Amino acid sequence: MSRLLKIAAREYGAYVRTVGFWLSMLLMPLIGAAAFGAPAYLESRSPPPSLAVVDLTGQAFATPVLKALKAGRGEGARARVVDRAPTADQPLNDQIRTWLAGEDPLTAVAVIRGSGETVMIDFWSNTLTDQSLERAISGAVADVMRDRRLASLGVAPAALEAAQALTPKVTAFSPRAEGGGEVALRDRLPGIVGFAAAFLLWSMILTGAGILLNSVIEEKSNRVLEVLLASASASEIMFGKILGVAGVTLTVLAVWASVGGTALALAQPAIAADIGAVLFGKGLIFYFGFYLIGGYLLYAAIFIAVGAFCETTREAQTLLGPVMALLTIPIVFMTQAIRRPDSPLLEALSWIPPFTPFLMTARAASEPPLWQVLGTGALMLATVGVVVWLAGRAFRVGALSTGKVDLKGLIGKLRGGEA
Repeated sequence: MSRLLKIAAREYGAYVRTVGFWLSMLLMPLIGAAAFGAPAYLESRSPPPSLAVVDLTGQAFATPVLKALKAGRGEGARARVVDRAPTADQPLNDQIRTWLAGEDPLTAVAVIRGSGETVMIDFWSNTLTDQSLERAISGAVADVMRDRRLASLGVAPAALEAAQALTPKVTAFSPRAEGGGEVALRDRLPGIVGFAAAFLLWSMILTGAGILLNSVIEEKSNRVLEVLLASASASEIMFGKILGVAGVTLTVLAVWASVGGTALALAQPAIAADIGAVLFGKGLIFYFGFYLIGGYLLYAAIFIAVGAFCETTREAQTLLGPVMALLTIPIVFMTQAIRRPDSPLLEALSWIPPFTPFLMTARAASEPPLWQVLGTGALMLATVGVVVWLAGRAFRVGALSTGKVDLKGLIGKLRGGEA
């Protein structure tokens, strides 16, 4: 145990003593916040698009279309309307190209043409990818056409506006809501928090296992692993490394939780209190801790065993291909845990040990049956035990192996080690 703890401390210190570790860890929450806030910030700071509407129908579309745009949302409501009337001295398309590329260029030009109820829109724009203004124009023209059609059927404009303003007030109730009555944000938070916890768990496990893999590959290629084997057993080295990287992972998690929790408590204290009630009141934090330990041990054992057989990251990627493909499956189904936590397929996948940590964490907030929690947890722990035992044998064989190893060669060496 003394040697194991020394190896764990060495592994932990090798990462936390570096400036890059702390910088990357502290920058990640800032980058995440910027990723969420940047689109809204850029939208508010960017100049509004300039738009010209050319009506060739003779049905006076321009004014009501622009009015409908302003009454809507998004780019259409922000658009700065520019009065550009075509002249007869050159083709309209050439004039539009000049408007889009000349001095004080326009963002877009909408040409409305057709007759009667057959209306078409030629939308010219300097932007090839953003279709928000195009959709806004199309919706505005459709609104005007619908209003005029209803007016031709005898519907008065006032009655039409009153009809469009009608909207029901929906109040959601559920017997599972707090007090068995009206559903509030606090009642919906468990599902959201469960998904966020599952995704965080997935990220932390993948990050920790990746750190472990790179550490073993680097020490094997530099022959450091052979030196360690001269003073400690293979199992002590393996578990020491797993424990050390677990400390690194928990450090990152603690810092992120502290920074995120403090920021949320300062910005939205009521929501922070509700999330705290979900995590501690509903016991979600204990689910998270249990599945973090189980999931980390499961994948850490696999990654460290693979790393022991590889001297380059390229070799490891070849062997880890199936594992990485397996890790993408929970991501696909975790979002369904918010909408349909009791889905038969989701329940079935929760019994597959490689998926259990993530899917059961996502489902935990919906309070699945106790027998499912105990059954999937027991199966996961049994699988962890078997995988760790096999990984120990593989690590013992692979630590001293040399040369390139493929999947067939890995199985052969394991059989040789067992013999």
